[in-house]
Amino acid sequence: MGFYFEDHLSMHAQAGLQTEKTLDAIMRRYRGVNPPHAPVYRPCARTGIVRGKDYRYVADFNRDFPQADAGVFVYAWARIWSERASELKFDLSVQCPTVVYVNRQPVFRSTFVEERYPEQRQHLVLSLEAGWNHVVLRFKKTGAGFGGIFGTWLGKLSYYFLMPTAERGGQEGWIFTEPLASELASIPGRDSTESESGAVWLPRRQWPKAQQVQGQCRRIFGLQPGAVAIAWTRGLFLAPGQVEYVLSGSARGPVEVVVGDVPVFATEKAGAFSVKVRIPFGHQEVMVRARCGARDWGFELGFRRGREAVALASPCNLQGASTPWIFAGPLDEGKTGDLAALRHLHKLVPGRDGATYWRLDAPDAWVRPYNDNALYGRWNYPLGVTLYGLLHSSRLLGSEETQRYLVDHMRFCADIFDYAMWDRQQYGGATNVHHLLTSIDSLDDCGSFGSSLLEVMKYFEIPGGRAIADYVADFISNQQVRLPDGTFFRKHLMHVFHEDTLWADDLYMSVPFLCRYFELTGETRYVDDAARQFLGFRKMLFIPGKKLMSHVHDLHRGKATGIPWGRGNGWVLFSLSELLAVLPSTHALRDDLVAMFRELCTGVLAQQDAAGMWHQVLDEHDAYPETSCTAMFAYAFSRGVQYGWLEQPETYVRAVFKAWEALNRTSIDRLGNVHGVCRGSEFSFTSDYYKQDLLWNLNDTHGIGIVLLAGVEVHRLTQCLKPRGVAAEHAAEVPRLRKRARR
Repeated sequence: MGFYFEDHLSMHAQAGLQTEKTLDAIMRRYRGVNPPHAPVYRPCARTGIVRGKDYRYVADFNRDFPQADAGVFVYAWARIWSERASELKFDLSVQCPTVVYVNRQPVFRSTFVEERYPEQRQHLVLSLEAGWNHVVLRFKKTGAGFGGIFGTWLGKLSYYFLMPTAERGGQEGWIFTEPLASELASIPGRDSTESESGAVWLPRRQWPKAQQVQGQCRRIFGLQPGAVAIAWTRGLFLAPGQVEYVLSGSARGPVEVVVGDVPVFATEKAGAFSVKVRIPFGHQEVMVRARCGARDWGFELGFRRGREAVALASPCNLQGASTPWIFAGPLDEGKTGDLAALRHLHKLVPGRDGATYWRLDAPDAWVRPYNDNALYGRWNYPLGVTLYGLLHSSRLLGSEETQRYLVDHMRFCADIFDYAMWDRQQYGGATNVHHLLTSIDSLDDCGSFGSSLLEVMKYFEIPGGRAIADYVADFISNQQVRLPDGTFFRKHLMHVFHEDTLWADDLYMSVPFLCRYFELTGETRYVDDAARQFLGFRKMLFIPGKKLMSHVHDLHRGKATGIPWGRGNGWVLFSLSELLAVLPSTHALRDDLVAMFRELCTGVLAQQDAAGMWHQVLDEHDAYPETSCTAMFAYAFSRGVQYGWLEQPETYVRAVFKAWEALNRTSIDRLGNVHGVCRGSEFSFTSDYYKQDLLWNLNDTHGIGIVLLAGVEVHRLTQCLKPRGVAAEHAAEVPRLRKRARR
């Protein structure tokens, strides 16, 4: 029996040490379970209960109901999905007596203490059932205040709630009652409706009567003489070939109807219309260009063939609203000539008064994208190294499918960047795409994925990628907090546990990006900064007797933890190999950094176990064998041999292949699953935390990419060490590697 699974289920039992097969299996599994789905689009309002900069929902009933009497109640109600029975950490700050219900059961009741200190956060753990869970908060107004803030326990953790009733299901947010003189007779929950509660629930879904008689463009945008609005829907035209349909409706002013980018009807006059148009079979984009007149603007229309109406559907598969139309405006008419260019849901629309986005025909209702994929299209640091691994393993294997997959991922991130930054301003700070990049406050948020983006850009065109790279470079170089000597540390983070600490991890969150940005720009100040970081981190974290690095230095205590966490040391050695690969041979700090690389490799090599693995705590082998650090050390040793940084390279060659065999026997199963990767960490001054609390996950992105990269480097090392002429297909690669090693 192996440590994580039966021996016969290992990749080694299936394929021996065929590196290409290992890489192919891991890549195929990853792609298969993370399909490239588009974002989900939901209605969202800027008023009512909305998420703030710390990603919690703000219920400010002092603002919404300023005339409410003391003693009245407001109920807020939402639902959240859980794949399985689980627990959700939840933070609550209250201004008044507050009760929290989960699935109709009370789970928290505030006391005078919580109400006395509304700026403090009360930590709750909510037990969730598999499926939908309904959360209700009851607030009672006092002279001290009315409302509260509730949501994620950790800043930038992007879980969100949906409105709970069938009429609004799929729309983000909470519904809430008007002030009530007495408590509700029963707490709403699954299968409850708004009407049966006897309360009026906000926000309102319908326009006031005075606006219902207006054209929808006037309702949405107001009167904007001379402006244009674009309406967009999608029609399913089922008659084979290209046949005749009847387009009929009414206009409140000048309109033009375009189907499949072909104009089919236009009028300058208000009034009813009915015309015959020819439209080809299939789904067709239907767009209307409406111009504002002096009194009104808007339209109604539909298509028929015989007695059968053509079905119209939302062009963005909108969740939480049944309307088939979305609207953009007000626009300048001269900028709407290319309607197809406006149908890019990842992009903003050039509005008359600045960039804007799509809206609905409902009060304060905007279309908003939500990336509900677990990994695809996401931006975070472990995913950055995962895509780095996918890039080089797919290039090694010639997998065009995997390359298209990761390029599409990167292009989505670049495409939607401008929208995400606008979204942050539009809705108060909490975004649902690029939530880390838009709320950037740490190196974690930008450096790792930014580095992978730049690496992909070496081989593929990523439109808009440079803008993100410049944004990341500005944060790292000009905004990231530093010690007096310029060394990075953590401060002013939403995650307050990290305040005033310095982490070994941050060398990976910064240095590889700085190296690639140096290659992109040619500006040596970026690689100079990267080089200085290692000396600063060494001063704060190095453990001389072990030739290893502590995980964290706590600046409050003025000391390092003294715990040589496996992956923390992996990040250091991995990142140092990235720097040495691009650092000019004449750089003033090169000799010091090569010496540091050798010293750390000596300390790490001494901790490899008999099977070839390294452990969660490097010098305590009763800790579990940890996959990500084993892969990182194999990667760094392999590069050290290829580039000539290591003395006595034969010792490290044996360690690399011993580690790769151990990974294939211990950590990688025959299906390409990666076991034994430590989950994302906090830190402690005791090794018990790392061994007993900081446990491993299956297929954790902290390890998938680095295992792939380790396999790539094992392959490269194999080719590098072969005599010239042995592998003809690698004839060009071998001298290139040897040339690098002489630098």
